[in-house]
Amino acid sequence: MGARQSTSSAKPPASSTGRAWSARKIAAAALQTIERTRAFSDDVFDHITKDLVVAERDRHLAFELVYGVLRHYLTLDWRLDQVSRKPMVRLPLTVATTLRVAAYQLLYLDRIPASAAVNEAVQLIRKQPGHNWSGFVNAVLRNLLRQPAPPMPDPAVDATQALSIRYACPPWLVERWRQSFGLTQAEHLCLQSMGIPPLTIRTNTLQCSRSQLLARLQSEEILAQETTVSPLGLILSKCGSPGELSALQDGWCYVEDEAAQLIPLLVDPQPGDRVLDACAAPGGKTTHLAQLMKNQGTIVALDRHQGRLDRLVSNCGRLGVSIVQPVHHDLSASSEHDRTNHASTTRLPVPAVLAQPFDRILLDAPCSALGILRRHPEGKLIKSLSTIQHAKALQREILDRVSDLLRPGGILVYSACSVEPEETTEIISGFCQEHPEFYQESVTPWVPAAGQSLITALGHLCTAFQTLNMDGFFACRLKKTE
Repeated sequence: MGARQSTSSAKPPASSTGRAWSARKIAAAALQTIERTRAFSDDVFDHITKDLVVAERDRHLAFELVYGVLRHYLTLDWRLDQVSRKPMVRLPLTVATTLRVAAYQLLYLDRIPASAAVNEAVQLIRKQPGHNWSGFVNAVLRNLLRQPAPPMPDPAVDATQALSIRYACPPWLVERWRQSFGLTQAEHLCLQSMGIPPLTIRTNTLQCSRSQLLARLQSEEILAQETTVSPLGLILSKCGSPGELSALQDGWCYVEDEAAQLIPLLVDPQPGDRVLDACAAPGGKTTHLAQLMKNQGTIVALDRHQGRLDRLVSNCGRLGVSIVQPVHHDLSASSEHDRTNHASTTRLPVPAVLAQPFDRILLDAPCSALGILRRHPEGKLIKSLSTIQHAKALQREILDRVSDLLRPGGILVYSACSVEPEETTEIISGFCQEHPEFYQESVTPWVPAAGQSLITALGHLCTAFQTLNMDGFFACRLKKTE
């Protein structure tokens, strides 16, 4: 799971509170905030719209514009560079953002008149302080409408550039995927990053069965179908805002991608077990573990972010989960690794609850989150090779730490929403070499029959290279010798 950043600077100016903003103004403000603060798009969007008077129709359009621009960012810039006398990278952020929002409407949305997209872009930029860029914006967008689309780069000449422009993926990431997985799989991952993920929910079996949940949704005229692999999932369509679902409010379900629903199955916790969820918030997998345990036993849920831990507590309450003990703690800060270069770092005391060994541990590790770019397309802009390297160091630190907390004969499941080798296969092979008391078990017995194609030759779970419309997750199962 990727670390989330603060969005305190993402709020609209105080003078805007209570005023009506257009969808395009909201989108431009959100995109500029994302690029300046490198924060998550959903957090930024929620902060900016929280205190604004926004019609539901405008809110939907603003959401579409923000996510659409982020998904197609590099392609939009490439198209705009063909028709502008100034390259996009040299334009002020306000001007570049205005052009991207308008270009997305012109190139990808057929229900918005071209004149409306151009005219509002001109009006928005005219209201910005400083140099008047309205004539420039108008000219660039008119050129975009008049001039035919140029041919895409030829893969035979430069495959990395071709995939980068076609699928709006940064060249460094395309090249990594080519080197790690080959051209065909690299293109598959690029294509996945462009997809719009479905709205998937997990049945809360402490309250109902999947068939009962499905019947309730159908009685409310909500279209739903069962997931292919997960035995608890339903995919919804035409349901409106998920937060307004009565079944969600009543604790019958939890919004969660199908790939994430498969991870707790590998842990296979039993009623009465003592379980550690090492990076637990906001509680999706934690509450699923509680379901599998029939709400009997103990789950210690650790997280280093108190705000996200508060969401976990709220989710447990809504779902009727009573066996979770939330603990605010940073496992990396409490490790015994050499910190001579960070002498000022204060080590947190180890909570007493960690003194007793655990039967099973789930480490859904902080990671680059490159397997969920379709959900967080801002990752194409704000992530880099250093993101992977930093995540790798943190993952190994936490993995070493939690391995000491597992009883002999216990099970440790490591997962990440990434398929980068440094964060998945390499980190596990290195860990097992240094910890001979651990060995890998194939996940085959714990993956439903419909998902056996997701199991790799090494016995790991990998949901990225498939056509089942899931997020890209990796997971493996480690057992500690008696």
